[in-house]
Amino acid sequence: MPAQSGLASLVLLPSSTTEDDTTMSEPNRAQATLSPTGRPLRVLVIEDDPQVRSNLIELLENEGIRAIGADDGHAGIELARTNDVSLILCDVRMPGLNGFDVLRELRADPDTQAVPLIFLTGAADRLDVRSGMALGADDYITKPFTREEVLTAIRSRLGRIAQIADGLATKGAPPALEVVVVEPEMQRLHEQLDKIAGSMMSVLILGETGVGKEVVARRVHERSARRDRPFVAINCAALSDGLIEAELFGHERGAYTGASSSRMGLLEAAAGGTVFLDEVGELPPAMQVKLLRVLEDRRVYRVGGRTSLPLDVRFVAATNRDLELAVERGLFRADLLYRLNGFTVVVPSLRERRREIVPLALEFVRIVCEREERSERPVLSAAAIEALLAYGYPGNVRELRNALERAVALSERGRIERHHLPATISADAPRSRSVDVSACSGARERDASSGLRGEVEALERKRIVEALERCGGNQTAAAGVLGISRRTLVSRLSAFALPRPRKKSSGLMDDASYSRTSEAAVSFG
Repeated sequence: MPAQSGLASLVLLPSSTTEDDTTMSEPNRAQATLSPTGRPLRVLVIEDDPQVRSNLIELLENEGIRAIGADDGHAGIELARTNDVSLILCDVRMPGLNGFDVLRELRADPDTQAVPLIFLTGAADRLDVRSGMALGADDYITKPFTREEVLTAIRSRLGRIAQIADGLATKGAPPALEVVVVEPEMQRLHEQLDKIAGSMMSVLILGETGVGKEVVARRVHERSARRDRPFVAINCAALSDGLIEAELFGHERGAYTGASSSRMGLLEAAAGGTVFLDEVGELPPAMQVKLLRVLEDRRVYRVGGRTSLPLDVRFVAATNRDLELAVERGLFRADLLYRLNGFTVVVPSLRERRREIVPLALEFVRIVCEREERSERPVLSAAAIEALLAYGYPGNVRELRNALERAVALSERGRIERHHLPATISADAPRSRSVDVSACSGARERDASSGLRGEVEALERKRIVEALERCGGNQTAAAGVLGISRRTLVSRLSAFALPRPRKKSSGLMDDASYSRTSEAAVSFG
């Protein structure tokens, strides 16, 4: 079907794939992700629009997944039968055989009936596609769709096929994120995680969007005896309402029209490992009841099944919602909350982890450069570091990572300057001539020197002093200016051996003592 304006996010992807998309376009893509059987995962894209087809194939190959393409239904069916295909993306409206015709043919063939198929459909076709799901399709993506929506849909299916711990596979062996733990509060959090990791206790992770809840969940898994078994991450908010039960619990043959074979669910795929229920607060009420039963009985019923199957998994859940408030409003079951929060972890926002901003930024620069095989790793300029430290990060660690990925791409002459950062960050930062972080230009690893850490702490100390002076010693107001909690501010005052503000009879603090502390203006050499 012809490309629509809503596909701009895909159409704008650089495309180097030619009209003959059935082969890998680069030699290094031979190192595609392997399934546990040793065979490479391969996705078939059936799409009559050459631009959309080409860009989807490039998107998949950039993620380390082999992809082949067909420009009509007949060619797609032939490729599905002659290739070891792991998953199919199929447009609905095509000349000749449409998507439903293709699905009927594939489900009637014993060699292809078990291959998952995801429909690509326009908004106008959504009702037809919902009806067509009874034919045996696994999911559908509604246009306009983004890169992340495509990858999220594929992640669920490939995670089940391969039963891999990392969900959607990435190109080759991607550089791993080194966990950055600097703030005392985060150190205590990780110490607690290490203590409870070895138990079967369910863990509930709370925190704002983007704070790194999945990183915490993986820490629990990696420190447990289940570390060598699957870690299956499930985004509860991304599962289609009509498919969520079959996705989680699986289905038996004949459970519904088109269910020609039995299929395990995502919970079974995590056998012996850990199930991470991200955005668990978004589960519909009917699924909350069924999940509660699984948690209580440690057994799962497939859709259409008459007998239960034992389930040996550890549950870790996460949400950015206030579940206790949701319980009060009748949106979340209290008994399910009690089952999930065997141990509750609250991950602080990045605003409350100021000392981790620069180490995280350096870590993201390293990851981007290794992933893109850049020979030279750019360094952060003084102005860039000051901008990063001054920003409030409503999107938390995820926003910081996106900012550094952009900055690395735009960097020149081996340096990341303020103007390479997104406008929301660079415009927020006050310009200061008192900061010189040229010493940071030699940093190649986040732990390269305690000097960098000391310089960042000195800058943080200076900003706390300035905020207190500006707010007349009012700690609550100063904390608001700094974007941290009052409790965190008090903790930082103690850490930096700064006196707690004392007020004069006029109600204002004695600025003289704090003026003296401002002599510790940062000079990063």
